[in-house]
Amino acid sequence: MPLDPQTLSSTFQKFFHSEKSSGILLIVCTAISLLITNSSFGPDYASGWQMRLGGLSLEHWVNDALMAIFFLLIGLELERELYSGELSNVQSALLPMFAAFGGIAAPALIHFSLNAGTPAQAGIGIPMATDIAFALGVLALLGDRVPASLKVFVAAFAVIDDLGAIVIIAMFYTAQLSVGYLLAALAVWALLCGLNRLFRVMSLTPYLLGGVLMWFLMLKSGVHATVAGVMLAFAIPFSAKADDEASPSHRLENFLHKPVAFIILPIFALANTAIRIGADWMQDLSNANSLGITAGLIVGKPLGLTLLCFVAVASGICRLPADLSWRHVIGAGILGGIGFTMSIFITNLAFVGDAENVNASKMAILLASLTAGIIGFLWLKFLGNHSEDA
Repeated sequence: MPLDPQTLSSTFQKFFHSEKSSGILLIVCTAISLLITNSSFGPDYASGWQMRLGGLSLEHWVNDALMAIFFLLIGLELERELYSGELSNVQSALLPMFAAFGGIAAPALIHFSLNAGTPAQAGIGIPMATDIAFALGVLALLGDRVPASLKVFVAAFAVIDDLGAIVIIAMFYTAQLSVGYLLAALAVWALLCGLNRLFRVMSLTPYLLGGVLMWFLMLKSGVHATVAGVMLAFAIPFSAKADDEASPSHRLENFLHKPVAFIILPIFALANTAIRIGADWMQDLSNANSLGITAGLIVGKPLGLTLLCFVAVASGICRLPADLSWRHVIGAGILGGIGFTMSIFITNLAFVGDAENVNASKMAILLASLTAGIIGFLWLKFLGNHSEDA
């Protein structure tokens, strides 16, 4: 039987609808940033983000501090999915897990095949990630033309996808490592986990204060500071009871949805989509790195995701939900090619100090994400009507 939309948790429903509005706002902020950057105000706009405040530029505060809050929300969402959501039992979790792994591996292989042994090889992580806000935003525009289980499937594999991106950031995009600061950050995390597991401290205050300290220590360690956000999420007490309002994790997740969707991500878009579109923009899009990003997102995502899901289902490891067809899975894979936020974030880490490669990579990300969004929308609009599969 198809999954009734009413059976979706209220938390997921709020999350889903906030992502739709956030996606629209991100598009507006990106357009504003592009227009200003390519106007006579462009140099002043770019230099404004480099203004120093407390030892860091405004851009760094956005990418290292505000985005740590975004990663905290991602961690809280992942925790919920693992304990009481789509990933809470092995049978339900296997399909989105295979989808995420395929959607990570194929784009990375495509980029690597085009850039192996060159400085652009550092961009291998750029096409791996899926932007949850835009992917769910497209599904929201489709309304009841697509089954509810497709929305849950996309949210689940996108969250796992983001976890993969976080692991990649921690492992491969770390600057010079300071072991002392890293051990201190881990000690703070262990203390917070002890407050949760041993003493069952339910107040959010000590966790948030400890999270700020952990963020600072992680920043000084050389490991990207945003990783502290995910670590903090798994230290905060969680109740496996669906939509338990008393759970600190649930309360914090609910509180963060709107600030992240309507403040943090729009500011991130304004700060990171200041892309110069010069006379040689076609040449920028045709270099090996840009082609690897574009092909990875548009071709690699749907190919890897669908292929690995097919192997998993054909071998009997897992099965498709009753109201999903392979057309829906392919459509989900196409939407997975919307990289945007995470892809831009990894670009900044991959090409530190290389403004030319950063600009060209971001241009490729925007083009590929726009293309994937349009194709995915049209595919599901005309081929994904679940009433035809009933």
